[in-house]
Amino acid sequence: MADVVVDGRLNVDAVRSHFPALNQKQVFLDNAGGSQVLSDAINSIRTYLEETNVQLGASYNVGQKATEKYNEGLKAAADFMNASLNEIVIGPSTTQLFSNLSQAFALSFPDDAEIICSSIDHEANISAWVRLAKIRNLKLKWWTPSAEPGDLKLTADNLRPLMSEKTRLVTCTHTSNILGTIHDIKAIAGEVHKTPGAMLCVDGVAYAPHREVDVKALDVDFYSFSWYKVYGPHIAVLYGSQAAQQNVTSLGHYFHAPADTLATKLGLAAASYELVGTLPSILSYFGPDRKKTWSAIAAHEQRLQGILLDYLNQRDDVVVYSERSADSKLRVPVISFSVQGKSSRDVVEKVDACSDFGIRWGHFYSKRMVDDLLGLKQDGVIRVSMVHYNTEQEIRDLVSMLDKVL
Repeated sequence: MADVVVDGRLNVDAVRSHFPALNQKQVFLDNAGGSQVLSDAINSIRTYLEETNVQLGASYNVGQKATEKYNEGLKAAADFMNASLNEIVIGPSTTQLFSNLSQAFALSFPDDAEIICSSIDHEANISAWVRLAKIRNLKLKWWTPSAEPGDLKLTADNLRPLMSEKTRLVTCTHTSNILGTIHDIKAIAGEVHKTPGAMLCVDGVAYAPHREVDVKALDVDFYSFSWYKVYGPHIAVLYGSQAAQQNVTSLGHYFHAPADTLATKLGLAAASYELVGTLPSILSYFGPDRKKTWSAIAAHEQRLQGILLDYLNQRDDVVVYSERSADSKLRVPVISFSVQGKSSRDVVEKVDACSDFGIRWGHFYSKRMVDDLLGLKQDGVIRVSMVHYNTEQEIRDLVSMLDKVL
């Protein structure tokens, strides 16, 4: 990605040249639901299906090439999040991977175990644990921050009163797919690990498109995100530390022994070969100095969200949910709001009717938060979710359109 970072600043025109879907009128501002896909990833899928579409593990020539491409994809996935190869598993979605993980925990948790679930998460990181608690008759505690719209933030401090010597699992989001606020996962992990045997499981889906993920630096036990939010195809990855894997019972076939990798335990042959093969191209896109690239992305996204937040914050009839600052250290450019006296659905559909801006209304699978904490049961929030291929001019034009509609 050296061509898109010049003197430390993102060259957005060069960025956009990597995404063929951007060569149309539609302005993509629903990126938290799924980003556009890199051209190299698209080409990789075609090449795999044309040249190496065979079962893995065969000794003949094409079989060896297919296996090599698949293994390169796994290595790229592990490298992307600073994990070891035996600590990751690829699956169809974060929802499915967390569901598999919960099944694998079913036999290992003691009868008096307690689970703590964040109430502001996407349902992917809630329903699996609610189901596990019900099946095993375990105690489930809800981790709910202040219900004030500007204070919906998970912290080590508001987690601490929920922890006990019986806590075995704490689940939370790195960044809410509605609020955009960045949680201090390393501090939360430190609080969790004060309790012997307690583990932290993090949903990183809304964080990974915007910032570098380093699971070792975060000191998490489990961490998952979806590649189709990170400029690739519709697959996901789950990390599980080697220590935490001791609590994971294998769901795999009996003859896959010893089950000494997370993929063996939870993979269930669900990783599409041609899609896994795209992951090296995504890693390559971020260039040889990924920290430099992520830094340039954060700076650009701060400018994008600043344009929108400056407009929304000055309106008396608009409620911005959670972090109102554009500081990239505090939030990513996933911004949700509502307008007093106006239906979120009506606002979005008016924008649809007279422009090419693709924004959304709804609960975005964070229904518990939207219904119970935000009190927006009817049609949820208005969400604008930007990524680094969006331009400042697009956001200025969106502000002009919102001003007309509102």
